[in-house]
Amino acid sequence: MSPKEIVVSGIRSTGKLHLGNYFGAIRNYVRMQQSHECFFFVADVHSLTTHPEATSMQENVFRILSECIAAGLDPDQATLFVQSDLPQTLELYAYLNMIAYKGELEKTASFKEKARNQPDNVNAGLLTYPVLMAADILIHRGALVPVGKDQEQHLEMTRNLAVRFNHKYGDFFPEPRAFNFGEPLVKIGSLDGSGKMSKSENALSTIFLSDPDDQILKKVKKAMTDEGPQKPGTPMPPYIQNLFQLLELFSEKTVVAAFREDYDQCRIRYGDLKQQLARDMTAFIGPIREKAAALQADRPFLNRIMKQGAEKAGSSAGATIREVRRRIGFNYGPGDQDGSVR
Repeated sequence: MSPKEIVVSGIRSTGKLHLGNYFGAIRNYVRMQQSHECFFFVADVHSLTTHPEATSMQENVFRILSECIAAGLDPDQATLFVQSDLPQTLELYAYLNMIAYKGELEKTASFKEKARNQPDNVNAGLLTYPVLMAADILIHRGALVPVGKDQEQHLEMTRNLAVRFNHKYGDFFPEPRAFNFGEPLVKIGSLDGSGKMSKSENALSTIFLSDPDDQILKKVKKAMTDEGPQKPGTPMPPYIQNLFQLLELFSEKTVVAAFREDYDQCRIRYGDLKQQLARDMTAFIGPIREKAAALQADRPFLNRIMKQGAEKAGSSAGATIREVRRRIGFNYGPGDQDGSVR
């Protein structure tokens, strides 16, 4: 039996998970854990680029871990861990920084965007964010990475760093490729029509997995609409397409078909559509929200999961870093054999 290909992905520990996170990532993670060897982590080190307070950092880590498990990730199938529990990743990050170049890092779209958004905090972590992402993937010798278009440039840099390391020190790292079962990635738009749902922006136009039923209804009611089409066959504007996409994700096919026909025949009642959408959303989100809340309150359980994940991920990372050290020449004696940091 051939070994399973390794999948690696992380979610930053900033804010709360929302529908975009679920349909754009977690739903696929749940499917991947059944057929691949998966390492999924909460990216708390990555979040330090925005300088969060220690208390909010811890709460976010526990919340995201709880919501991931409530949404279907199984700690017995996939390796779930917290990024900062793997010092080997940060060691590999240091080595990869030596073969990454300032010019290429400054050209990444994510760095330019974040430098614009936080001009008073353009820290080195923002610049080298793609290098840390590469270390996250390569420390497990990941072959497959479930990413959206906004991360493709980072994945390309991961491949470049793997190639450079292999060229200098001998063939070792795979060249990771994007993976999503060959299906289009689902992108959930903000309810105000201003972009995609976000953990940190447009909170009133983002549906979070922790939102109570009345808050979901309130947000959906305020979703951007218009007066409706004036003649049959009128193309839908993007904000109306987004409402119908949400309806397709949560409602029965017959319900979606009926509202589409109403739109095509210029008799759409957006109030009715929003009521239906809110009902179906709450039916889906409610069980996840309740399970996540119960998990978040059970810190001993979450600590066990984090410890279990750190041990499994640490075994994988330790094997990688031992070989990396050997190839670089950092194998001076017995203390270098366990993959730990001196």
